[in-house]
Amino acid sequence: MSAQADQTSETTKTTETHEFQAEVSRVLQLMVRSVYSESEIFLRELISNAADASDRLRYAALTDASLIDGDGDYTITLTIDAAADTLSIADRGIGMSREDLISNLGTLARSGTAAFAEQMTGDAAKDVSLIGQFGVGFYAAFIVSDDVQVISRKAGSDEAWSWRSDGQSDFRIDTAERDSRGTTVILHVRDEDKEYLEPQRLRHIVTTYSDHIGLPIQLVEITEGEDPSAETINAASALWTRSKSDISDEQYTEFYHHVAHAMDAPAHVLHYKAEGTIEYTALLYIPGEPPFDLFDPNRKPRVKLYVKRVFITDDTGELIPGYLRFLRGVIDSEDLPLNISREMLQNSQVAMRISKAVTGRVLAELEKTADKDPETYAGIWENFGAVLKEGIYEDAERRDALLKLARFRSAKQDGWLSLADYVAAMKDDQKAIYYVSAPDLATARRSPHLEGFVSRDVDVLLLSDPVDDFWLQMVFDYEGVALKSVTRGGSDLSDLGDAKSEEDLPEAVPEGDLDILIVALKEHLGEHVKDVRSTDRLTDSPVCLVADDSDMDINLQRILQQHNQLDAAMPRILELNPRHAVIRSLVDKANGKNGLDAVADAAHLLLDQARILEGEAPLDPTSFSARLSRLIAD
Repeated sequence: MSAQADQTSETTKTTETHEFQAEVSRVLQLMVRSVYSESEIFLRELISNAADASDRLRYAALTDASLIDGDGDYTITLTIDAAADTLSIADRGIGMSREDLISNLGTLARSGTAAFAEQMTGDAAKDVSLIGQFGVGFYAAFIVSDDVQVISRKAGSDEAWSWRSDGQSDFRIDTAERDSRGTTVILHVRDEDKEYLEPQRLRHIVTTYSDHIGLPIQLVEITEGEDPSAETINAASALWTRSKSDISDEQYTEFYHHVAHAMDAPAHVLHYKAEGTIEYTALLYIPGEPPFDLFDPNRKPRVKLYVKRVFITDDTGELIPGYLRFLRGVIDSEDLPLNISREMLQNSQVAMRISKAVTGRVLAELEKTADKDPETYAGIWENFGAVLKEGIYEDAERRDALLKLARFRSAKQDGWLSLADYVAAMKDDQKAIYYVSAPDLATARRSPHLEGFVSRDVDVLLLSDPVDDFWLQMVFDYEGVALKSVTRGGSDLSDLGDAKSEEDLPEAVPEGDLDILIVALKEHLGEHVKDVRSTDRLTDSPVCLVADDSDMDINLQRILQQHNQLDAAMPRILELNPRHAVIRSLVDKANGKNGLDAVADAAHLLLDQARILEGEAPLDPTSFSARLSRLIAD
């Protein structure tokens, strides 16, 4: 960012001109163009910012009463001046210093402008939900104005500052005058957007989007020759404190938009009041769309904590486990102290009890939804199943409940399948729940390891989330039925009957002849394989790789290598399909006049083929290409 100073002609103030952060102009253009059909949301965003600023001051004043100096008025005021074509949104919140204005309003999308730009799709319904998530709600002001001024005075300071911009390449910082703390955003409304200077239009927007704000929102209309009067136009009571019977679905949805900074409809709403040993109110939402930061490594929950209606923090890792971080909403405690610090929250027995109760209630609500509304639950699992499965790994106390909630894709069935459903459909002679783990669902479906199981009408669960390989290290059975990977150890197929089409399959190579090929492959592949053996798990593919019973599963090894947590790959067992034409041909060559040398190239090509089927590259791409060329030339 660069800055320059020049003297204004009419005053002695110093005006600083600053360039926006790189890409701001581009992102502003993308945002305004995408959300123009939803232009009224600019007011919701600015009112939400004003409410947040008030919440921050109320909390800060708990430990420093001088910040409010006895003035506890947090009213938000909307002022229409039709003669000047301006709409102002003023709050009496924490306010901003000069440095805050430059940092907060000069840097669009502090989550990352590049990430914001990349996620813009041109679909207004999707793009509008990105605004609040990326911290760019203020910039919605440019939807209806090409001249935006912000005058702010930070609580506890005597200095006020002005920020002004047309939303193009730069903004200007001046000294200013303001009688009290807080921030005023002044919009010079465009001619085509004059509807937002009509009182009835603003009343409708506030009632629709901001009625739940727990602070009074007043409307003032400046008319020449008349004294302005203030009219409160919202209910001014925190939504979560009201009875459920008094709240409409539309009001719940609009509060979700406010608290989650999103525009999608929530998939599920949970609103209840706990009374007894601990008292708290929870209004929690499961989003309809995954939040952009769902897989942020910090895994921070975004539920807001209030104490007796006073906002405390939105960093609530002590109340909401990381595997429920997709939740949005509010928890309001009656028992925590108002001056609770982060350190106190970490060690608070009350917070621990609230966390345990809320987590249990959410999981119970998910179970009820799964039973009564499977279609809605399928959508929730589609969006958040990979996150919920983190709890299977890390929350031993609730592992059984989470396993019951878990849903999976499978080789035989469409849609989502629970472990209970899988067990209920098992064959009489089946002793395990079989699964295959792969980098993605398509690779799992193509896995050659499925062939023998599917041909015997045995279903296999398809696991493609990275977390699967970790929770499987903690869970060895479901209700007494063992979980077994089809890419590890023996196949167990001899216990599951004959393949459906076994009579149509070619005859297997005699065991003695196959032994010669196995010796040849072991000699040529050496340490690249742990063993070579015949298998009945294949019907269509000539080879596959499996892990020994005592070794790490193949996909887990791949994940650890990608994250530099494993130095060297363990050699795998190469299994041969004795009925396949390729194997029969190689048996003939190994038994021919050139003996073991006749299959030297083929040995490495078979291993590379097996690796490719696992979604991995050949061991040596250059050698692979040369061997393949020689094979084609022959």
